[in-house]
Amino acid sequence: MSDGVRGQAIVEAAAALLHAGGPGAVTTRGVAERAGVQAPTIYRLFGDKDGLLEAVAEHVMAEFVSAKVAGIEAAAAADVDPVDDLRASWRRQVDFGLANPAVFRLLSDPGRVPGSPAARRGRQVLETRVHRVAAAGRLRVSEPQAVDLIQAAGVGTIQGLLATPPEQRDPALGDVMLEAVLGRILTDAPVDRGDGPVTAAVALRALAPRLQMLSEAERGLLGEWLDRIVKAAG
Repeated sequence: MSDGVRGQAIVEAAAALLHAGGPGAVTTRGVAERAGVQAPTIYRLFGDKDGLLEAVAEHVMAEFVSAKVAGIEAAAAADVDPVDDLRASWRRQVDFGLANPAVFRLLSDPGRVPGSPAARRGRQVLETRVHRVAAAGRLRVSEPQAVDLIQAAGVGTIQGLLATPPEQRDPALGDVMLEAVLGRILTDAPVDRGDGPVTAAVALRALAPRLQMLSEAERGLLGEWLDRIVKAAG
């Protein structure tokens, strides 16, 4: 058995134990028995328990993000309303956090996020969804600000729910928080009936990289102008 196959078996075994019993359930002995390997193999491949937990978190999150990428592609192909797609993605994210509390806590740790490929890829997926909303003329703030607001609200919502006993959780909290954020970042209608130059600037900024009739320098200058309009209004 190659190290790659052993490593995959170890990660999958640890993921099952983590999901069932949290970090305390991920013991070297338990993982080794479940994966069918010797304990020294775990130390050789992952260094220590923290290294193994990080690998597990990346594995679980990477699978979830891959499903989200497929969801974006399907939504775009089916011409699903980008705001409806954003709402559905938010709900899946909250459900994932509640179903995988240990993984969520690992990946939302500020000390781990900068070094997490899965966390970065997850943000890129959110950026893509927000970009679709902007291109549809529905965004009243800049794309980076919208992404920051949605991400911060999502993390806070999941943390709040996880800190509450399951029987006391408000099942509507996630949707209420999302609608509060959407009320801050969205227009009531597409840009042609929108609320002025800021919405138009945000929409055009989303489309600017595709304006091939302009040179690269011209597209860059246009982007700077549009960013200035949005920033001045903020």
